Amino acid sequence: MKLYDYTMAPNPRRVRIFIAEKGLDIENIAVDLGAKAQMEDAYRAKNPELLVPALELDDGTIIGESMAICRYLEEVHPEPPLLGRTAIEKATVEMWQRRMEMNGLAAVAEAFRNTVPGFAGRAIAGPHDYDQIPDLAARGLLRIEHFFNDLNNRLATSPFVAGEHYSVADITALVAVDFAKVAKKRPDESLTALSAWREKVSARPSAKA
Repeated sequence: MKLYDYTMAPNPRRVRIFIAEKGLDIENIAVDLGAKAQMEDAYRAKNPELLVPALELDDGTIIGESMAICRYLEEVHPEPPLLGRTAIEKATVEMWQRRMEMNGLAAVAEAFRNTVPGFAGRAIAGPHDYDQIPDLAARGLLRIEHFFNDLNNRLATSPFVAGEHYSVADITALVAVDFAKVAKKRPDESLTALSAWREKVSARPSAKA
């Protein structure tokens, strides 16, 4: 297998952490988004969405989208389980993972991509061009604050985002919290539950992937 990756982007990091937690050794191929390598014909032929990460299987099949990649890897390498064990755990992990994605990662992207000059005309990643909307950046910053507060409230009553066990929901949440720095946002020191959880999950070797 091969993972098409860009180290500075948040979504590839989610998959790298997932792979590290599984203890897998997957060939990593860098796609330089800064040089717009994702727009070149060679990568476009593999992933017409022009996004990273993408996982290429040994038979040439391409799987795009972070959670699709994680779900495939969970199916073929079920231990340790990162998407839940029982039916209720799986549903709960999916619920919280989606919240971390939409309320965290999407909020950061909204704030970041609608202000940075380098994303002019490219406010949304993918094969189509979209103009920046400054008002969306302001909304994104507010959403990030709400994300931090809501996550802190959740972690005040739960050791991990989705419950008793570390899961892909923690991976997405950590990546979102860390990546918020690009929008110049950091959790307030008063959010002690979030801070303690962040220290705990950041200490896992996989967090450095």
